[in-house]
Amino acid sequence: CHRNVLVSSSPYFYAMFCSSFLETQKPQINLQGVPYDILTSMVEYVYTGSISITMELVLPLMQTASMLQYGRLFEACSTFLQAQLSPDNFSSMIRLAEILHCSSLREKAIELAVKSFSDVVVSEDFCEFLLPELVSYLEDDRLCVEEERGTIHDLFRHVRLRHVHPSYLFQFIANDPLVQSSSLCTEIIESVRCLLFSVGTHCPGDLEPMWAAPRRQNCKEALVVVGGRKNGERTSREALLYDEQTHCWQWLAKVPLRLYRPAYVCMHSILYVLGGLTMRAGGQCTPSNTVYTLSLKTNQWRIGEPMLMPRYTPSEVYLHFIFVLGGLTADGQLSNEAMAPMPTAVLHPAVAAHNQRIYVFGGEDAMQKPARMIQMYHIGRNLWCRMETRTVKNVCAPAAVIDDKIYIVGGYTRRMVVYDVKTNRFEKCENMKARKMHHSATVVNDKIYVTGGRFINTHESVEDSDSFDCYDTMTDSWASMGTLPFKLFDHGSVPLVYLSDKFLPT
Repeated sequence: CHRNVLVSSSPYFYAMFCSSFLETQKPQINLQGVPYDILTSMVEYVYTGSISITMELVLPLMQTASMLQYGRLFEACSTFLQAQLSPDNFSSMIRLAEILHCSSLREKAIELAVKSFSDVVVSEDFCEFLLPELVSYLEDDRLCVEEERGTIHDLFRHVRLRHVHPSYLFQFIANDPLVQSSSLCTEIIESVRCLLFSVGTHCPGDLEPMWAAPRRQNCKEALVVVGGRKNGERTSREALLYDEQTHCWQWLAKVPLRLYRPAYVCMHSILYVLGGLTMRAGGQCTPSNTVYTLSLKTNQWRIGEPMLMPRYTPSEVYLHFIFVLGGLTADGQLSNEAMAPMPTAVLHPAVAAHNQRIYVFGGEDAMQKPARMIQMYHIGRNLWCRMETRTVKNVCAPAAVIDDKIYIVGGYTRRMVVYDVKTNRFEKCENMKARKMHHSATVVNDKIYVTGGRFINTHESVEDSDSFDCYDTMTDSWASMGTLPFKLFDHGSVPLVYLSDKFLPT
């Protein structure tokens, strides 16, 4: 009777008792190397289907389950060990998994290693890494590090060089004695230096694999809305991040000052707020040259390098540069950047950067009339050119870039047009639901998100908006994403790349 139960529960016992082995004739079987308490637990498992797994029993249970071919018990032990995984023991777990040929435990341990790499590098197990193991972890796109510089000290050539902050790359990496002792590393650093501070995008062939590598898979891109006029009242200090998974807005640290119409850009996962008008005693407004920066790692605002001139103005980011164009200065006059001046000074244009060029669409000239033109600045040549066109008539409209096309969204109109930089032609897109101005638009994950603004209602009066809409370029269609937490206009919206949800404020 007992033999029948064992035969039906395990291929091991089936082979033992249903073949021509000596055990078929013996009244008693001695299982070598199986402790009494483990065998007792195994027999109880066979009859009841349940077993108690503890840290003291899990290893011999797993070994016995593997030998006696109890697959479900073997995986139950694996699940128990997976729950005990930590950065301090993952390496020994991997060794154990390899000895027992347990693929599920091994994969779970590797997953923990790449997702908690910052903790792994300070553990004792890290010192026991073999070179092939270290290389395999650093090559893994799931590798989770607070910044790419977290991997520098491990293996330099697997760092995504394009996504390392230039100041850290040149101040710390380039001056590291180990890097300086390697001619290959110094050559790579110099090539990256030339590429970072060039306005071109051509990459030498030998640097292509390191430069062109995309961001790691655990990087996420989120929409951040900051500043603006809140509920038609005071200038807002709020900074909000939209979580696509939960479809909720999360509050970031507030901007240190109430700033009217500053410029907002994001670079190297840092949010920049540049210039703007500040209120003084007596209600006087003064343009500022202050630059504030925010990182999700600290969720704290810091003061950055100030601008050369106080102003509130549009701006644009291209490669590793922030360009400040036009706007208003302390005397209230339209002005131009101290590089080559724009042919026509404008206010509230749509600004976009693409392929070494900055495009300024429309805006309002000094006579407060729509500037029906495109002004294009070539970054490398420091030259402007101007093209007059009746198609452009936008004022207070944002622009967004996807591939080789620049989308101009609204501007006292429902109209959205797209400018193809290769063919030098405009095309009409699906209209917005309302005539909008003073709204904001940005590209996140290849879709255009339009937030807030002001619109002209059916009674031809102007209202503030809390709308949150998304435009899909593939289908040429708009979809509502809900609403902002409050009505908002003259605000900024930028795409912010962050590592994982653990860096979001709680």
